[in-house]
Amino acid sequence: LLYPWDKTSTYIKQPPFFEGMKAELESKKAIQDAHALLHLGDSVTTDHISPAGSIPRNSPAARYLASKGLSPRDFNSFGSRRGNDAVMARGTFGNIRLVNKFIGKAAPKTVHVPSGITLDVFDAAQEYASSGQDLIILAGKDYGCGSSRDWAAKGPYLLGIRAVIAESYERIHRSNLAGMGIIPLQYEDGETADSLGLTGKETFSVQM
Repeated sequence: LLYPWDKTSTYIKQPPFFEGMKAELESKKAIQDAHALLHLGDSVTTDHISPAGSIPRNSPAARYLASKGLSPRDFNSFGSRRGNDAVMARGTFGNIRLVNKFIGKAAPKTVHVPSGITLDVFDAAQEYASSGQDLIILAGKDYGCGSSRDWAAKGPYLLGIRAVIAESYERIHRSNLAGMGIIPLQYEDGETADSLGLTGKETFSVQM
C-alpha cells in the first residue's frame, strides 16, 4: 500500500469499495427474494440519505465511536469523519426528518420485516446482512433530489442495497446509484407502490 493506514484512527480508514475487486468483469447476479429496508414517499432528498451534521449521542455511529473509547464530546460531526466508512454507513438514512412508511412518522428507524422489530436503519441492515438477504428501497417521486452528495450513493451501497424502485429520480443521483452498482429501477408511467398494492413487506426478485 502507498498510504500507511492507521488502524486506530476514527477519522480515516481504508475504504472497502475495492475489496475483492478483480480485473475480469464479474457475471451479473440476480436479486433474489430481497426485502425492502425502507418504504419511502416523494421528494426524499440527498440530505435525508447522506450523513450530515453532529453525530447524535444515541445513534449507531455514536455507539461505534464509543466502542473505540471516545466520549460524546469527541464525536464531532459526520462531515469531519467522512473518511471513515464505518461512521458514514451508520449515519446513512439517519436524518430525524426521514419519513418511512413502515414507521408512519419522521424518525431514522425502520422495521426488520421478518421479525417485525423496529430498529435503527443501520442495525436493521446488519440483521439482513447476517442472514445473507438482498435489500432494496421503495420510493416515490424525485428520489435523490437536492444537492449531489457522494455518500447518498456510497452509504446505501454499504448498507447492502442492491436496487431502488422509484417513480422518478433526480438525474445525477440516478447516475451515482448506477455507478455504485445499485440498480435504479422505475415504475411504469402511472404506476406506484400504492397502485400495485405493495406494502413493502413483500419479497422482491429482479432477473438480469
